[in-house]
Amino acid sequence: MLVTTAVVTAFVVPNTIRSRSSAFIAPQSFQRNNGSQLNMMFDQLSSALSEVANNFGKKRITEASIKPALREVRRALLDADVNIDVADTLIEGVKKRSLGDEVLKGVTADQQFIKAMYDELLDMMGGDSTTAKTMGAGDAAPAASLAKGTAAEPAVVLLAGLQGAGKTTAAGKLALYLKERETDYSGVDPDAETDGDNMVLASKLPKTNRKVLLVAADVYRPAAIKQLQILGESIEVEVFSMGSDADPVDIAASALEKAKAEGYDTVLVDTAGRQVIDTDLMDELKRIKAAVQPSETLLVVDAMTGQEAASLTASFDSAVGITGAILTKLDGDSRGGAAVSVRGVSGKPIKFVGTGEKTKDLEPFYPDRMASRILGMGDVVSLVEKAAQEVSDEEAKKMQEKMLKAEFDFDDFMKQAKLVSNMGNLAGVAKMMPGVGGNIDPTQIRDAEERMKKNQSMINSMTKKERAQPKLLISDKTARSRLERIAKGSGRTLKDARVFISEFQKMRTMMSRMSKMMGPGGGGPGGMDPAMAGDGDMDMAGAQGNRAMRRA
Repeated sequence: MLVTTAVVTAFVVPNTIRSRSSAFIAPQSFQRNNGSQLNMMFDQLSSALSEVANNFGKKRITEASIKPALREVRRALLDADVNIDVADTLIEGVKKRSLGDEVLKGVTADQQFIKAMYDELLDMMGGDSTTAKTMGAGDAAPAASLAKGTAAEPAVVLLAGLQGAGKTTAAGKLALYLKERETDYSGVDPDAETDGDNMVLASKLPKTNRKVLLVAADVYRPAAIKQLQILGESIEVEVFSMGSDADPVDIAASALEKAKAEGYDTVLVDTAGRQVIDTDLMDELKRIKAAVQPSETLLVVDAMTGQEAASLTASFDSAVGITGAILTKLDGDSRGGAAVSVRGVSGKPIKFVGTGEKTKDLEPFYPDRMASRILGMGDVVSLVEKAAQEVSDEEAKKMQEKMLKAEFDFDDFMKQAKLVSNMGNLAGVAKMMPGVGGNIDPTQIRDAEERMKKNQSMINSMTKKERAQPKLLISDKTARSRLERIAKGSGRTLKDARVFISEFQKMRTMMSRMSKMMGPGGGGPGGMDPAMAGDGDMDMAGAQGNRAMRRA
């Protein structure tokens, strides 16, 4: 994990000095080549909230100092399409938490205000600020879980929603998650104390490995059944269908009988959606619920609709009764109105969020991690989780030992570049790094990704010996001729090759500094200390390349 952090930091922030003076620094806007703005998750809200952290007294947060800040926060929430009642409740809560608080030693007033914002966001989205150990630290289990069944009595999960929200796709994603990635938290003590060296990772806990049956009960939308069958085939989950002429109620009832007969412990029913909430839709859902008595009724809502998603959740709950929501397309929601509003308006928890287009891009909803992201503080727990899913403990240990001995080579670099790619993309990984994600101009992301591709092409032009022994390209007398050959073979210039080797040297220097600060075996899972991830001292600006390389 430490190595991945160094790789991302080296290429995203080569000359950026990260400040310790503020709890968060908002990202800047980023223009694509075609001029359209590229917004990442919650960028709009995070950017707006960054303007409120400089209006406080030195010794105490007073009503006079907090008033303009709260006004700007309220405006930011409304601009982000947060429900007005939710926004007002949140503002009032922040005010009560902040007023009269003495500024703690070593903590600035703006940081204390951000902590109040974090706690209020956490409570608003379904978390519990009274039990949160550390701001942004993350607990092992999500705030809301999904009902479990047995082979004799399967858990029936009804998926409802309007057309276009991604309901059928969400059904496939949820089936894959329950089959392969759902964590069994039964052996985890929720009150156990954890620290950076003993972080509970969901990826390291046992899985429930449910036997899931998908049910195609949407008989109205053209190709809905075929779409679910294709999804089921791709994730190796059986899909039960009776064709488009059957009654959805009969389909659901027959599917439940099949599940009991064949030992399925979970049944996911994909029901029909409508363009608007109408009587027929609600009546059909009620009849299906009466027939199969579902353990869960989840509403699939589009995060891009903002506070309308919250109103829709409340409407469905009033009409048919739901147990929670799945927010889809959250990766494209730069505002954050839906995530903040759903529970505050409907009283129902968000249980899962869709974070991409692939079938694996569905995650449990963690209010603490979401609050941390909204405030631009990164999400180190999710970052470590993603890395742990891609790298085994043995591989992480070997990489840590190579780093400690300064033996990190170009083959290792390629492995880390592939790891970042598997985790999503460079931008997504950087945004989750405290002290980095909120302090980078996203134009650096575009440049860094281009440099990554360029550097990978140069590594592909190296010999096996050169990849394993970087000193041949740094201090060896043949370094210049080797670099000329590599540059020519990859279609690059000698200057490009020299710049890459210099960056590689800086990255190794950074790893050495991090390892010395942590000591052998420190740093939590994969060698990453969450508290250290945002340390301003670990800055690439001070890392120097090898003198021999600069003479080459």
